[in-house]
Amino acid sequence: MYAMTGKLTAQTGKRTMLVDILLRASSVVSQFPGCRAYIVNEDVVDETSVWVFEIWDDKEAHDMSLKDERVRPLIAEAIPLISGAPSGVELKVAGGHGLGS
Repeated sequence: MYAMTGKLTAQTGKRTMLVDILLRASSVVSQFPGCRAYIVNEDVVDETSVWVFEIWDDKEAHDMSLKDERVRPLIAEAIPLISGAPSGVELKVAGGHGLGS
């Protein structure tokens, strides 16, 4: 399994709009083969930060999602709301609760 977590910093006052776009993205990718989780989190300390946690069967499934015709417009809609480059890390899932079969 492949996982990643990323931090997006919204422009001041734009976090709610960014979260809305990411939640719409979650609805889309939840239908894709290989998507196990796409969780959008608001930072409780930093009012501009949003964290996204994803689990996929493999990196290829994740990479394919970024090319999908339903996802590309959401990415384009989100880009103007983001301040600076996203940061994050790729992870190898070792196991745990909530992964399903």
